[in-house]
Amino acid sequence: MAAGRVMALDVGKVRVGVALSDPLGYTAQPLLTLWRKSRGEDLRSLLRLIRKHEVVEIVVGNPLHMSGDVSPWAAKVQQFAEELRARSGLPVYLWDERLSSVAAHEILNEAGHDRRDRKYVIDQLAAVVILRDWMEAREQKERNDERTGEGQ
Repeated sequence: MAAGRVMALDVGKVRVGVALSDPLGYTAQPLLTLWRKSRGEDLRSLLRLIRKHEVVEIVVGNPLHMSGDVSPWAAKVQQFAEELRARSGLPVYLWDERLSSVAAHEILNEAGHDRRDRKYVIDQLAAVVILRDWMEAREQKERNDERTGEGQ
């Protein structure tokens, strides 16, 4: 992995939750919620954030059906991710996000967060869950590769 931050996105129809790793790629923190305007404006806003935070990789939550099939929304998110890849020049990975919102709500429940204000943080927290899960999976793969001698 190149040194720098990884950005994760939870792309919804109304909002995009944005999370960032630390520069060494150990932790995931919420950054902000982007209220969607148009595809072009959304991409321009994300590109500004990518430059500002020196992002080197992007993970986009892939909203598959629970069966694993591609939902109509997943197809649109995949197109958005491809456009972001083309415009940013960075690696963009799709990550299965089927349970990220459920996990985010559980975290907020455990923290005693008021249900009325959740729309302001739920997308950011879902992006954190996506990023955390992706980083853990990558770390596990690297450990397995080291054990088996692959990736050298």
